[in-house]
Amino acid sequence: MFKGSIVAIVTPFKDNKLDEQALKDLIEWHIAEGTNAIVPCGTTGESATLEYEEHYRIIELTIQTVNGRVPVIAGTGANSTDETIMMTGKARDLGADGALLVVPYYNKPTQEGLYRHYKAVADAVDIPIVLYNVPGRTALNMLPQTVARLAGIKNIVAIKEASGNLAQVSEVIRLCGDKLSVLSGDDFTTFPLMTLGGKGTISVAANVAPKDVSEMCAALNEGDYDAARKLHFKLEPLNKAMFIETNPISVKTALSLMGKIQEEMRLPLCPMSMENKEKLKNIIRNYGLL
Repeated sequence: MFKGSIVAIVTPFKDNKLDEQALKDLIEWHIAEGTNAIVPCGTTGESATLEYEEHYRIIELTIQTVNGRVPVIAGTGANSTDETIMMTGKARDLGADGALLVVPYYNKPTQEGLYRHYKAVADAVDIPIVLYNVPGRTALNMLPQTVARLAGIKNIVAIKEASGNLAQVSEVIRLCGDKLSVLSGDDFTTFPLMTLGGKGTISVAANVAPKDVSEMCAALNEGDYDAARKLHFKLEPLNKAMFIETNPISVKTALSLMGKIQEEMRLPLCPMSMENKEKLKNIIRNYGLL
């Protein structure tokens, strides 16, 4: 259902408020550059510091701007099951094509608790659900056996796998087969993950190089591994640059240097150090983005 280059889009701010025009302009640019789907209010969208009404407005504005041209997968995960159901239901009512649900963070449920959490949301809200495993942020790894159990639920259709562990990714693909689309959650793993049978990526780097990420995914889905490999190696310096500082500090700084958004993130995230900003500027200049 969801495949190719899916951007985890930033939330542009201006004077600590959503910059609606900048978000609309970013979305139009992404569609023109070949991005296959858009995720508002994910990690890169600073969902952790959005108020509910801001969160819903970003989803609504994204859906309105996209106007059916590509799928919109709304980030609606929380560490409370009831809250996740509430937000996911709102995204469905706004017209989202799917919902991205991060593994509950901080409270560290068991694998059985994870299964029950996702099943409860899937049972309560009739919308395609994308699981999101990112143990580096949640302090909890959703194991392949749990993913395989969840793949048996009709409206759980995909997983964003950001463990960085290709052995785990391989096991998820082996266990789930065609029941679940596996998407990369780490840009550096997109090429190997898709050669194992993954269907695409929910990408940070696509924020700044949407055409290259889209073309790499298209080449992989068409079996043109030589073309995809060239793009993978071209993208690697950029992939690394997006994590010079905590995501999304680097990507928002890069977009500001490119003239796309204001250089503004919400506390406790703060602007890049000048030293790191110079490193980033040199990398994106060498890439051809400046």
